[in-house]
Amino acid sequence: MSTVVLSNPLRPALLAAARSQRAERGLTRMPVTKRIVDRFVAGESRDAALENVRELLRQNRFVTIDYLGEDTLDPAQAQHVVDEYLALIDALAQVPGRSESGCARPLEVSVKLSAFGQALPGDGHAVALNNARKVVEAAENAGVWVTFDAEDHTTTDSTLSIVRELRRDHPDTVGTVLQAYLRRTEDDCRAFAEEGARIRLCKGAYNEPETVAFRRKREVDASYLRCLRILMRGKGYPMVATHDPAMIEAAALLATAVPRGRDDFEFQMLYGIRPAEQDRLVRMGQHLRVYVPFGDQWYGYFVRRLAERPANLMFFLRSAAPGR
Repeated sequence: MSTVVLSNPLRPALLAAARSQRAERGLTRMPVTKRIVDRFVAGESRDAALENVRELLRQNRFVTIDYLGEDTLDPAQAQHVVDEYLALIDALAQVPGRSESGCARPLEVSVKLSAFGQALPGDGHAVALNNARKVVEAAENAGVWVTFDAEDHTTTDSTLSIVRELRRDHPDTVGTVLQAYLRRTEDDCRAFAEEGARIRLCKGAYNEPETVAFRRKREVDASYLRCLRILMRGKGYPMVATHDPAMIEAAALLATAVPRGRDDFEFQMLYGIRPAEQDRLVRMGQHLRVYVPFGDQWYGYFVRRLAERPANLMFFLRSAAPGR
């Protein structure tokens, strides 16, 4: 999902902390942390996540569910993640209120290929592809979408290669994420828009070098708008993942100008972020999908949420202050 690059002066340090085991040990031991995490993470268990999913559907929102975990270097852990997704998809197939709206499927799962073994030595790419294929086949049978999340830039070529391989047999089920702060993304948007792919466009949430990524907010915003125009004018289904009011307004104006109907694109926001804006978009009749993460491997996700927006970080710091 989107981030405001460099608007938080602590962002580089927080993004480094997101992959630091020492920082993880320190933060997760703070008594206040779990209470704040509940704002951004829909529970540690599948049952807790499904309870939130059912409530969001009752609120006329779509959902995408992420079983938290990444950077897996253990084949057994990768298999555990695959098994959890298969069980989740089986449970989603039984959820009421999941009828399609236009071309959109209200239920979706979001997958990080690094959790499927992408980084395993030697054959990680092949392992991740095989694991992803099992999940996609199950999702297609259940009428559930699968979107493959973007991670740091070193995984992009492998991820997009796997996505294209899976889209050959499952073009209506498989989508992916493109990050506007990467310099390559405008070209990737053109290619996927021409293919008619389903693309979630976000700004980006990793600490990337300037050689591969825009690092100034105005550059990232400009890139996001260029990519958004390409996707809106293309053959696919744009998923506008942002909490930025300027980008939300730009997406609505572009959709009107193209024209692209409300069933032909959607907005996406994170669980627990800008709930009033989520309500507003739903009341306007826009498709709004909520990114619902769950699981006990929440640390990296949580710290990236703190890095994204100063408001998130200040909320955490106020809650952690003595006497709170």
